[in-house]
Amino acid sequence: MLEQRTLTDKGIFYTAGGLPRAERELAATVVSKVNGCIYCASVHARKASQLSKQDEAVQKLLNVAPGAVLSHGHTARWQAIIAFSAALSLTPAQPTQSQLSALREQGLDTLALLDLIQSTAFFAWANRLMLTLGEPFLPEQQG
Repeated sequence: MLEQRTLTDKGIFYTAGGLPRAERELAATVVSKVNGCIYCASVHARKASQLSKQDEAVQKLLNVAPGAVLSHGHTARWQAIIAFSAALSLTPAQPTQSQLSALREQGLDTLALLDLIQSTAFFAWANRLMLTLGEPFLPEQQG
């Protein structure tokens, strides 16, 4: 099972073409924020920040309070990606045609949209798996 999960992860996040990897990591960060998975949010935010070289924008996303709109204050492209990923992460999923149109207006072709959907969906599943394991253990919580 772990092997299949790893192959799926690599197939979604490390393939050539389509959505840039930084934006795939951005989508995983958004999903993790929506789902409240702080471990996954921190890991993918770090990757998104490193790959995009947009440290302040990624930190702004991480700083959004639970329940607030995640996409405010970002570039039009990131706003479109963030809004769509957040809507797709909800239960039930709530993406709209206008969100898809906004992504198309920002230059996402069919392959990039597929990458965005797969990145979002895979991490919606991964977050739910991680969250069943409980709170992350922090060394300062010892004894």
